[in-house]
Amino acid sequence: MSNFDCEPGDADKLGATSDGRGVNFAIFSANATRIELCLFDDTGKNELHRITLPQKTGDIWHGYIPGLKPGQIYGYRVHGPNEPHNGHVFNPNKLLLDPYAKEVVGAVGWTQAQFDPLKDNAGDMIKARVTTPLPPKTSTPPNVPANKTVIYELHVKGYTKTDPSIPANMRGTYAALGQPATIDYLKKLGVTTVELLPVQMKLDDNRLEKEGLKNYWGYNTLNFFTPQMEPGARQEFRAMVDALHKAGIEVILDVVYNHTAEEGRGGPLLSFRGIDNASYYKLDPNNKNNYIDETGCGNTLNMDHPQVRRMVIDSLRYWVEEFGVDGYRFDLAPVLGRENGKFKRNAQFFKDIEKDPVLSKVKMIAEPWDVSAGDSYQLGNFPSGWAEWNGKFRDDVRRFWRGDARMNGALATRLAGSSPEFDHSGRPPQASINFVTCHDGFTLEDLVSYNGKHNEANKENNRDGTNDNNSANYGVEGETNDSELRKLRQQQKRNMLATVFLAQGTPMILAGDEFGNSQKGNNNAYCQDNEIGWLKKDKISAEDRELTSFVEKLAAFRKEHAVLTQKRFLHGKETCEKGLIDLQWVSPNGYLMPDAEWYHPDNKCFGMLLNEGATEGKKTGEKLVAIFNAAAKPVSFKLPELSGDEEWTRVLDTAEPALDPAQSAPVKTYNIPARSVVVFTQSPKKQV
Repeated sequence: MSNFDCEPGDADKLGATSDGRGVNFAIFSANATRIELCLFDDTGKNELHRITLPQKTGDIWHGYIPGLKPGQIYGYRVHGPNEPHNGHVFNPNKLLLDPYAKEVVGAVGWTQAQFDPLKDNAGDMIKARVTTPLPPKTSTPPNVPANKTVIYELHVKGYTKTDPSIPANMRGTYAALGQPATIDYLKKLGVTTVELLPVQMKLDDNRLEKEGLKNYWGYNTLNFFTPQMEPGARQEFRAMVDALHKAGIEVILDVVYNHTAEEGRGGPLLSFRGIDNASYYKLDPNNKNNYIDETGCGNTLNMDHPQVRRMVIDSLRYWVEEFGVDGYRFDLAPVLGRENGKFKRNAQFFKDIEKDPVLSKVKMIAEPWDVSAGDSYQLGNFPSGWAEWNGKFRDDVRRFWRGDARMNGALATRLAGSSPEFDHSGRPPQASINFVTCHDGFTLEDLVSYNGKHNEANKENNRDGTNDNNSANYGVEGETNDSELRKLRQQQKRNMLATVFLAQGTPMILAGDEFGNSQKGNNNAYCQDNEIGWLKKDKISAEDRELTSFVEKLAAFRKEHAVLTQKRFLHGKETCEKGLIDLQWVSPNGYLMPDAEWYHPDNKCFGMLLNEGATEGKKTGEKLVAIFNAAAKPVSFKLPELSGDEEWTRVLDTAEPALDPAQSAPVKTYNIPARSVVVFTQSPKKQV
């Protein structure tokens, strides 16, 4: 390779940064002995120059090349000891991707060169491209208050891939998500915040490619700074965020900083492992040839190392500052708070975010479990300011509506914001992200259609995916033409959606649940980049549209009633000088629920009485009672007493989704239909 003039440069700016006159390169490696920068032609196929970085400051290797322009394609070759027992696997035969790459070209080819230590892999390796910052953003963050947030979890490609309202050549792209038709739909549905499955650059696993499958969900990140998809994705992603922001919709990213696509022992050298394996990954101190696996994916990023934490913080800031995102949902978040293997609520990573002037102002959501032994579930244990996916809400709601015995108390706890888990350290009810379904598991349609998973298409002999679904098919496994069974399933879907919107906390729904999207019983469609994983937006029936209309009604109802979006926990105590009580639980006889009835196996019906006059928001004194009946038969329910000039009006009914409250007659006792939610609000008596 020919020589190239390379000056010492700047150690503080990691990655490749252009100042208009040249490009500075800087990369961290504590254990390397030499690092070579490799420059390629515009095709990315031909290596033109190989330059040794001339300077090392601390553990940062760096160099500046005058005259180099943005658009330059490059990679690294890192020299050092090959001592697996000490955690070192350096091999200059392997071209490596810059961990701070802002744009990539090419793809990883799963050839013998990736695994044979004597072969050069450059011809089959993805490479970085020097970029310049995007132009200034054209929008401002919506800053939706936490208590007004409604989250909609979606996969960018799958959400619009079959959408007939989007031009065919645009479907499945970031641009499609920013289209007026898409935005209008989200607004009508009541969505304030979209949560995108991973968009950072990912890798399709070698095993999946051999099976003709892809890593569709994207929980296999190789680079934390680069948007996935085609060239121009940076500009397209920014435009999408701007379009959503102008419509008042926030963008939250699902991010995977717990492991990487390099896999465990025997995995390829693609980036971090070849640059400094012993620093970037957690290794078994008794045998550094083995990885500590707290993720189930073979490796775990070493968040104990300050330089690895810096990379994650830099990445998070980059997506906020460069693209304008409004927050993050962290996959397997306890991993990020483990110090020497133990989860700590005050771990350094959480402190770094709290003191960061950019990240401290955006939304942070934890998936509060990982696969560590002993303390893998950390629900309620994240710092103040964080929200968490509430898996207990999901499980209790599913079991209640399936008809399991003794579930009234559990459901009441979830409706009240899950205070046992979250009512501490100044945390609000919004810390609980309330959901019944998410990308991981059954869709809502499949939850009421299958008793067991059907993951054969994943080609793992149906071993993958959870067996603990708390689902029910009500007599027929899968699809059916039985009209009565279909009616029951529709009602059960409405019941669970209503529960999400009537509970204190932050509601989250899975995209497609509002129109009955099915994955044919696959509860782990991570590798199904096809009609199983894509939403069926081109096959929405009249029945499906009725469900969508009901979700719109639920979202509007929640928005109208401040009592459902409280910033503090409701505990059934007198909270104002009027002597009004904020929350009470009511039995079918119209009186407060006695302790003996909460766990009676035959009692599957109770009411939640909320008093808006004792809560934040409107001080109207308005009462609202929501009745939840999971029994397979109707229950006669006496509504609580009101003053003489007030009466109860039925406003929502999952057994009558098209109910018009204006046509609803006042009631004192109501026969609550089997398996239904019925909501009544207080109103002045109608004049005769």
